[in-house]
Amino acid sequence: MSLKDKNIVIGVCGGIAAYKIAYLVRLLVKENANVQVLMTPDAKEFITPLTLATLSKRPVLSNYVDRHTETWNNHVALGLNADLLLIAPATANTLSKMAYGGCDNLLLATYLSAKCPVMFAPAMDLDMWLHPSTQENIQRLLRFGNMLIAPGNGELASGLIGEGRLAEPEEMLRQIQHFFNSPLPLKGKKALVSAGPTQEAIDPVRFIGNHSSGKMGYAIASALQSLGATVTLISGPTQLPTPPKVNRHDVTSAQEMLVACSTYFEASDIIVMSAAVADYTPIEVASQKIKKKDVNLEIALKKTTDILATLGEKKTAKQTLVGFALETDNELQNAKDKLKRKNLDYIVLNSMQDKGAGFAGDTNKVTVIDNKGGMQQFELKSKKEVANDIVTLIAAHQAAINS
Repeated sequence: MSLKDKNIVIGVCGGIAAYKIAYLVRLLVKENANVQVLMTPDAKEFITPLTLATLSKRPVLSNYVDRHTETWNNHVALGLNADLLLIAPATANTLSKMAYGGCDNLLLATYLSAKCPVMFAPAMDLDMWLHPSTQENIQRLLRFGNMLIAPGNGELASGLIGEGRLAEPEEMLRQIQHFFNSPLPLKGKKALVSAGPTQEAIDPVRFIGNHSSGKMGYAIASALQSLGATVTLISGPTQLPTPPKVNRHDVTSAQEMLVACSTYFEASDIIVMSAAVADYTPIEVASQKIKKKDVNLEIALKKTTDILATLGEKKTAKQTLVGFALETDNELQNAKDKLKRKNLDYIVLNSMQDKGAGFAGDTNKVTVIDNKGGMQQFELKSKKEVANDIVTLIAAHQAAINS
């Protein structure tokens, strides 16, 4: 499982476990990886930059500006050129900053700039690890798509026994090797994913919209990319960060989403339309803010183009087309009708009757129906887990139609 020519950036934080990174760097270099070490200022109190520079055969970077050479250490380039960013040991302090966008050193600036996958390996004392704020930060980072190398259980620097030990260098190496060498069933495939709401303008300051957060579609885009697909994400307005290595195209209205999806559709092997697209849009959009005058205000609406049906008419036998149905009544029959009417391979049914499912939240409960009459019901799960379930079905479908 070679790591030859992989560009791996290791961010070292200030903890006693920093000494283990010397062994990890040595192991990675023996695997012919290109290793660049970044250190927080506090990390230099626990292991010298000279040690890690010698082992990595590259200068260790810690500051935005190298005072000796008067050159700028380009955090953007570091983040863009890396194949993997590993933060280890990841202290409680750094995890908190990563979770909430803190950026007071070169390592954190590189993390916020990174387009590559990110792994983090926490190391701290037992009570710090178990504290609810730390655990919440861990979950937040996992929702961002970062990968956890879990701490081990054993004797800690304080003398306590329990979780919090930095994973051993050999274990971190094993997980890195698995990441780079795991099977990628969708390698070479192009995927198109729509996500989030659309907003239909009424006047310059108001719009017709819905409560979609985009979380489900973003999770699907990330899951497709993790299996090797080249993913284009057509996103309505949302505050979510772009998943690593996903090409994001922002739109606002249903018409803009139709144009963008149509542009990428033909070249796509996999199409997942999870966006909550407005069914109606104002016939006329006021050029100035509508003033509050009358008791009632009437706005004439017209139907928007059905994007999913439009794509379904063009679908080829080599494409996998997935739609979503959010229903409030007669859910199963409505979803089956939509599946057939729009020429889909799969439809993912959400019911507003299911607690924890639907818009905005971090969980979902779905039923997936295929065009052969098959149906799979999944329990309430995180949207990341639901995305993995859906993408597993997509990968199997692609394998079957291309065999």
